[in-house]
Amino acid sequence: MTKVILKRGREESLRRFHPWVFSGAIAQITGNPSEGDIVGVYSSDGTFMAWGHYQIGSIAVRILSFDSDVQSPDFWEIMIRRALSVRIAAGLAADPESGSGRSEVRTDCYRLVHGEGDNLPGLIIDFYDGVCVLQAHSVGMFRSRKQISDALRKVFGESLKAVYDKSSGTAPFKAGLDLVDGYMYRREGFSSDESAVLENGHRFIVNWASGQKTGFFLDQRENRALVERYANGRYVLNLFCYTGGFSVYALAGGARHVDSVDSSAKAMDLVARNVRENGFDESCHTGYCCDAIDFLKTCPEEKYDLMVVDPPAFAKHRGALKNALRAYQRLNAYAISKVAPGGLVFTYSCSQVVDKESFALAVFSAAAQTGRSVRILDRLNQPADHSVNIYHPEGEYLKGLLLYVE
Repeated sequence: MTKVILKRGREESLRRFHPWVFSGAIAQITGNPSEGDIVGVYSSDGTFMAWGHYQIGSIAVRILSFDSDVQSPDFWEIMIRRALSVRIAAGLAADPESGSGRSEVRTDCYRLVHGEGDNLPGLIIDFYDGVCVLQAHSVGMFRSRKQISDALRKVFGESLKAVYDKSSGTAPFKAGLDLVDGYMYRREGFSSDESAVLENGHRFIVNWASGQKTGFFLDQRENRALVERYANGRYVLNLFCYTGGFSVYALAGGARHVDSVDSSAKAMDLVARNVRENGFDESCHTGYCCDAIDFLKTCPEEKYDLMVVDPPAFAKHRGALKNALRAYQRLNAYAISKVAPGGLVFTYSCSQVVDKESFALAVFSAAAQTGRSVRILDRLNQPADHSVNIYHPEGEYLKGLLLYVE
C-alpha cells in the first residue's frame, strides 16, 4: 500500500476530519501510485490517519475513511447504506427491505450520495424511482464504478431498475479512461432512458441520458415548494427554467400565468410536457426559447410580480470569482428593476466558490443600483439530501434570497 506522509504541522486539517489533502502538505510518497489508487495517509511521525483516493493536482488525496478499511469487500455497500439512512431519516426515501420510511409516496426522486456530504468525495448518485444515475468527479471514483454499481444492487435489491453511468462530462479527462456514458446494470425488461418521477406530488419527466447533469435539478425541491406557497394570483417569470420545475410549482400554487425562459430547445420541450403531465391548462403557460438575460432586459416593466432567477454557475473556479459576482449583480439589477411593486424575486447562485456573504453583497449592490426599497424575506439553501459535512463547509454551494420589492 502506498503511503502518503505529511509534513510536520500539516496534519491538523485531517485531525479535524477535513476530507482533502493538498499537495503542499505532503512531505513524501512511498511507492509510485497511479491516479485513482487507494493510498494510506500518515502523519510525520508515522501514525496512520486515513485512507483515500490519490490524484494529481492541488488536491492530492480525497479521503474515503478515517477508520474503516476501504479495501474491505463490503465497504461500498456500508457507505451507500449509511447515505440511504440519511434520506430515510429526512423522509425522502423508504427502506428498500422493509418499505418503511414514508407513509405516502409523494417524492420518489432524491440525491442518494452527495460527495463529501456523504464521506464519498468525487461521487454523486441521484435516485429516480428505482434508477440510480452515477457521476464520478474523480479518477478514483471512476475506477470504482463497478464496485459501486454492485453495492447499489445489494442495497436496493429487486427494487433497483437500472444503474446509469453519466461520468463523461464530470470525470477528469485522462488517457486510458473510457469516458462513455451507459448502463452498468439494467433489470430485465427495462429499456427506457427517461421516466416520470414524483416530487412533492408533482410529476416530472426526467431523461438521464440526454438531460443536463443527471436529468433533473433535485437541489431546488424545497425552494420550488416555497414558490408554490407564494404564487397564488401572481404573474410569474421563470428564468433559466431548464425543464420547468419552478413553473409547475407556480401553476400548482395558483399563478395566473407563468412564462418560462431557457436557451435550450430540448429543455423547453420538456417544460411543455411537464405542464401537460400535471394537467394544467396550457393557456396559463408560455415558453420562450431564448437567452434568459436578453429576455429579462427587454421584457416590460411591472409585468411580473414573481420572478425566479436561477442561473447556471457563473464561477466554477476561484479565478472566475470577480467576473461572476459582477454578473450576479447585473442580472439581479435587471430583475429588481423590472419586477412589479410588491413583487417577489427568488434569486440563486449555485457557484460553489461564491459564498453566501459575497452573493448577498452582490444582490445588495444590485438593489442599491435600482434605488428601489428591497427587503429580504428568507435566506434559501440546499435540501437535506444535498447534505453538508460539518467538517467540509465548502460543500454548502447553493444559496438564495427571497426578496420583496416595493
